[in-house]
Amino acid sequence: MENNLSRRRFLEAAGILTAGLVFLPHTLLSSVKEEVIIPNLQESPVLTIMRAAATAKITPTKLRGNVTVLEGSGGNIVMLSGPEGILLVDAGIGVSKANIKTALRAISSKPLKYLVNTHWHFDHADGNLWIKEEGAVIIAHENTRKHLSKTTRVDDWDYTFPPAPAGAIPSNTFKESKILAFNGEKIQMKKYQPSHTDGDISVYFPKADILVVADTWWNGHYPFIDYNTGGSISGMISVAKENIARITDKTIIVPGHGPIGNKQQMIEYKDMLVDIHRKVSTLKGQGKTLKEIVASKPTADYDAKWGGFVINGDTFTYLVYRGIA
Repeated sequence: MENNLSRRRFLEAAGILTAGLVFLPHTLLSSVKEEVIIPNLQESPVLTIMRAAATAKITPTKLRGNVTVLEGSGGNIVMLSGPEGILLVDAGIGVSKANIKTALRAISSKPLKYLVNTHWHFDHADGNLWIKEEGAVIIAHENTRKHLSKTTRVDDWDYTFPPAPAGAIPSNTFKESKILAFNGEKIQMKKYQPSHTDGDISVYFPKADILVVADTWWNGHYPFIDYNTGGSISGMISVAKENIARITDKTIIVPGHGPIGNKQQMIEYKDMLVDIHRKVSTLKGQGKTLKEIVASKPTADYDAKWGGFVINGDTFTYLVYRGIA
């Protein structure tokens, strides 16, 4: 098993290098434009990422047992294969259908039986429709179904998502937790408190000791927090602590974005969130404006490691600031 894919390999697989995307919300641009270098963004990052996904390479990595992670179409996709068929955790982006199907069939010829959505975002659930058309039952938290069922605006992506097609909406939902016996695993699904969104769930494969934490963790990258659908910086910190409490040094952790990871990396991520939150909260409590706080670079100690993906230090400062009352 290749236990830790390189950062460069992940970026290439995700199509982000070719997309050339650096994401700064319009709210931040209008508030602090004198203090930041504004990239030449002509469209929402949603459209940029969708285009990149159409040709992105799908890279499979076998983890443990019959569990494989597929990287390249938006968020990470986890596959459990076996005699009963295929279960997927997250669907990627719909335009990646052909490449995802090729990757799946190289591993198993069995039918798709289940798809678990970890939350509603397009880079994890846009492929729902074609996977449902292949015969899979879609499982998700009830809030994921709610968001996919209606028009949803994400201000910080400058994008309004229309309701998903009827076939793409999860038909099997739960409120707090669910256990599914499939291919020798008793797969445990559990709701998180509002963090990345208000519908995030974890998916745990106890036999393989693999925990899928989705976008509550971006391994090696600053995470996005979706305040339009219930996200919370304090929730992100609490969930990181919850994840750490659940795992051992042997547990394989699959983030929503970035390479597969381990407990020590999760601890480093939690510590980064706590420290930046403390710094921004202190400055905001002193009456500093968003413009002044961004200019003070509270993420400076972390930018080299965490700021090279979709979200840079200035943007993450804004996201933290937005979540502090």
